[in-house]
Amino acid sequence: MKHHLDRPTARLILESGLVFEGVGFGATGERFGEVVFNTGMTGYQEILTDPSYYGQIVTMTYPLIGNYGINVDDVESHHPHVRGFVVREFCETPSHFKQTESLEAYLKEHQIIGISGVDTRQLTKAIRSQGAMRAVITTSETETSRLLERMHEGAIVDAVKSVTTQTVYRSPGAGFRVVLVDYGMKSGILRGLLHRGCDVIVVPATSTAKEILSWHPHGVMLSNGPGNPEDVPFAVETLKELLGKVPIFGICLGHQLLALACGARTKKMKFGHRGSNQPVKNLRTGRVDITAQNHGYMVDADSLAATDLLLTHVNLNDGTVEGIAHKALPAFSVQYHPEARPGPTDANGLFDEFVRMMKSVQEGSFVPCQSVQI
Repeated sequence: MKHHLDRPTARLILESGLVFEGVGFGATGERFGEVVFNTGMTGYQEILTDPSYYGQIVTMTYPLIGNYGINVDDVESHHPHVRGFVVREFCETPSHFKQTESLEAYLKEHQIIGISGVDTRQLTKAIRSQGAMRAVITTSETETSRLLERMHEGAIVDAVKSVTTQTVYRSPGAGFRVVLVDYGMKSGILRGLLHRGCDVIVVPATSTAKEILSWHPHGVMLSNGPGNPEDVPFAVETLKELLGKVPIFGICLGHQLLALACGARTKKMKFGHRGSNQPVKNLRTGRVDITAQNHGYMVDADSLAATDLLLTHVNLNDGTVEGIAHKALPAFSVQYHPEARPGPTDANGLFDEFVRMMKSVQEGSFVPCQSVQI
């Protein structure tokens, strides 16, 4: 069966048995992954290229996607990492002065299957009620029952090792030297450090504490990344060795790994936070920021009491942990994205806070975070 412009019929099949039929665009074939949703109205190019989406089929809740096409500037890594892309409607004739190609051409070029014509409101409600689940997006005629039997193919294995850099590279600057550990880094994090003059050394996720400290850094940045933080035990052990030896700032997965290294626990969320409109309260100042987020796991708030970590930020929608700081050592982290690509820039000042921390440690004037306002 074919649709207009010779586009194939496509199906999105959830492990619950729910089936959505639509029109395929981009590549053809079958792709298995975890189906999630993002509530952003813009930023689909940054979402496609965010390594944190490795192994996932992303649903956009905004109904029209692709209207400004694809350009060479709004990418967060060298290529897309999603396994599938689900939209209500995609724009066939985009218009923007920076565009170099259409969304459809981009997906086809990178062998990503898209499906349009889906009732994304119904799909989002299904994910919210049943939780993120495995799914398959297909343009084939394979029977639904057979595809349901193969849902295990959507399991995400060695996610961090699949997206991290394989080599060390440097982006020089005249300021503090920062080793940026790439667990699946968005390039916006690197730009945030470079904007503040930092001399940045990007290293693989598998780097040891000895290798990281051999660069004589003033600070260590822990990047975002995909998957379950408990699946990266080697990173946790490295952080245990780094704590107290160098200032640390963690973002997203880096935040979760820091928590694990300090003895806290993490757990999987029902459907996660993915979008650019999450309100977060800073308990130290009372300030509320609107933040960009992309995560399916979180730090267990109940586990913080037995650690030397202080809760510093909370999500105002559901009360989940959004930020922590060590009570004695120069280390802090946030669950959201201060580099905000895509999203608001409210929290961009956290990069400045990291620079101030490195400076205070250098000058011997560092004062640990001891209390917050609640």
